[in-house]
Amino acid sequence: MAILPLSIWSQLCAQANPAFEPIEDHPDLPRVLLIGDSISVGYTLPTRELLRGKANVHRALENCGPTTRGLERIEAWLGDGRWDVIHFNFGLHDMSMDEEGVRRVPIEQYEENLETLTARLEQTGAELIWCATTPVPADVKGATRTPGDVVRYNTVAAAIMHAHGMAIDDLYAFALPQLGSIQQPADVHFTPEGSAVLARQVVASIDAALAPTT
Repeated sequence: MAILPLSIWSQLCAQANPAFEPIEDHPDLPRVLLIGDSISVGYTLPTRELLRGKANVHRALENCGPTTRGLERIEAWLGDGRWDVIHFNFGLHDMSMDEEGVRRVPIEQYEENLETLTARLEQTGAELIWCATTPVPADVKGATRTPGDVVRYNTVAAAIMHAHGMAIDDLYAFALPQLGSIQQPADVHFTPEGSAVLARQVVASIDAALAPTT
């Protein structure tokens, strides 16, 4: 059996996931953009459903991965339209390690990249919401990340967002006490029901950002 190259496999997976399907805007509603990795992919559809009739909820049409991909792809994700709210996250991919323990994006570079991305997003004039990276379980498969990694990267990110006076959706603190019921065993990902739980917190943060404009 032929093995598909990873790039083609990723494209096929994206095409099969309804979260990546473009949506048609209702002209009277504000426009919201979700940027993030597979965790955000999981809560895209329930977030969209909860905000039905209140906002046009778009997302970057791919797994946004680490900050390095963000620097490469941010213009494509933003497109030419106007955004009222942008809810964004980077972290899980940045902190991942290879078999030799080398970080994909060392924390110092993560800080620099995230500062650059935040400054670019501010130029859109949108209300910005930083989403804290969700917890990693202690028994995560592959041991490419640790619970402490998330705390360290989240701390760096929070300092940047506080310096910019930006709203923070603390999805880490929200998810942590209920991981056993919403996260897949030994995995950073969440069950479908867990993603729906996360979506309620995401929607609360977006509602707060939309309040002045609705």
